[in-house]
Amino acid sequence: MTSAAVGEILPTLVGVLLLCGVSAAVLTVAGVRERFGPTLAVLRAAVQLSVIAVILTGVITSPWWVGLALLVMLGVAIGTSVRRLGLTRAHLGAVATAIVGGTVVALAAVFASGALAPTPRYLLAIGGIVVGNAMAITTLSARRFLEAADEHWDEVEGWLALGARPIEATRSLARGAVHTALVPSVDQTRTTGLVTLPGAFVGAIFGGLPPFEAGRFQIVVLAAIVAAGALAATIVVRLLGAIEQRPVRS
Repeated sequence: MTSAAVGEILPTLVGVLLLCGVSAAVLTVAGVRERFGPTLAVLRAAVQLSVIAVILTGVITSPWWVGLALLVMLGVAIGTSVRRLGLTRAHLGAVATAIVGGTVVALAAVFASGALAPTPRYLLAIGGIVVGNAMAITTLSARRFLEAADEHWDEVEGWLALGARPIEATRSLARGAVHTALVPSVDQTRTTGLVTLPGAFVGAIFGGLPPFEAGRFQIVVLAAIVAAGALAATIVVRLLGAIEQRPVRS
């Protein structure tokens, strides 16, 4: 490792540790449970990014290795969402179908339309972003739906008693869950350029792309995120909606 690299790593390490210390201190004073959770998440992310940076150096030009990397991302995303929701194996299919379905349709639209060239580099870049957001939206929509079904179970039972099918008895709750899950993505998209400069846009500029090309790449990413999220949220609440027993909160 060169002295220049060491000179960059040390300030980065100090800055990250300082930020983690602020997070832990604030949560400790506030009496929040798992006050070291965010710090551990950052440290885990640092290790994972270091490993993936080394791996990607050798695989980013190979479509086969990029495809394998995306499959691993999908597997981890599905597992993370299922664990976060505390769902049983019976619900694994719903979560997997939502994340995979939303991701595949969004990426297919991006590359089939010619919005981005179908190269391994672009596939990995936009694929990783879309998978991560599809996972988050799937988790949010499923959690909100199950919470709403528990809170309004008397209403659901009333519809069932009147002869409604389970999917019909929970339809309004499912719609509300989808709307709630999409709010963060929609707000972020609406305020892009005014409140936030997205990472893909900034990274593309730092990578040498002209601002116009970086902006074009970012708008494609945002559209893919919204499409994948809408599909993932709709699919998961649809597949979870046919319930006849009160959900058990995790």
